[in-house]
Amino acid sequence: MTHPPVPLGTFPTPLEPAPRLAAALGLGPDDLWVKRDDLTGLGGGGNKIRKLEWTVGAAVAEGADTLVTTGAPQSNHARLTAAAGARLGLSVVLVLRGSPGASRSGNLALDGLFGARLAWAGPVDQAGLDAAAAGVCARLRAGGARPALIPFGGSGVLGARGYLRCGAELREQLPELRTAVVALGSGGTMAGLVAALGSGAVLGVDVGALADPAAAVTEFAAPLTTEHVSREGLRIRRDQVGAGYATLTGPVREALRLAARTEGLPLDPVYTGRALAGLCAAVADGTVRPGERTVLLHTGGLPGLFGHPDAVGFAEEEAEIFDVTG
Repeated sequence: MTHPPVPLGTFPTPLEPAPRLAAALGLGPDDLWVKRDDLTGLGGGGNKIRKLEWTVGAAVAEGADTLVTTGAPQSNHARLTAAAGARLGLSVVLVLRGSPGASRSGNLALDGLFGARLAWAGPVDQAGLDAAAAGVCARLRAGGARPALIPFGGSGVLGARGYLRCGAELREQLPELRTAVVALGSGGTMAGLVAALGSGAVLGVDVGALADPAAAVTEFAAPLTTEHVSREGLRIRRDQVGAGYATLTGPVREALRLAARTEGLPLDPVYTGRALAGLCAAVADGTVRPGERTVLLHTGGLPGLFGHPDAVGFAEEEAEIFDVTG
């Protein structure tokens, strides 16, 4: 049984033209648009709100009083789960990879402000993180709480329904859409778009969060559409991962600078920065061509920039000094 979503965001989000960014990439002035899913409203915004409407909706319908989820220390999904809990009057426990003390900025600062409790799992892999979350849920139940475990990144068939709806929004806002470009992390965002728009209309830029993101997208998308979804039919770029998920690569630096200086559009260094870097590469190799309507999905994540020392250092170094002495 699929429970109805709980309203958390402000929809539809705007679709804005990006003519100066388009020109910088070598596209026509009407070719490039930005879907502003950083403006979903709750908790600093971002794509996870669409997924949480469904996953938290199910948790509430089943009587949960506590939300538990997992992620990296600067997880956007963890931040927005904390915000959703605050809005709905639910307790939240975030089970995070690593140890406390390395940073208290970015998303972590907002996690605390929203009232979430943090459970540090140490230097574990995904299986270890899942085991730690299961242990937290067991302890909560033993203490009389009713926890609901929200999946990693909010991604699954249920969470992907949020981007099934987003795909419908996009078709209504831009009927001539050819390609939607999106960061590919835990897989749910791309899966919902694939189910709504078709595999050929979605270009996912892998950020390195999963070893096999194509498997996740296929698994989550297939139940949401009557069309056949296969991993071979997906459009996925894996050329922007660099040295790993949390690293700031050269192409991402250039993408951050380009979006900021052509459109006044701040991106984050892990997801949206990689998405734009992937779009730049796709235009360069002819995967995305002039004359085609292309949408860059801005999935949010800006608070995470302030918890990323390399990105903050890079941004600060970008400021030129004006000599007031003449």
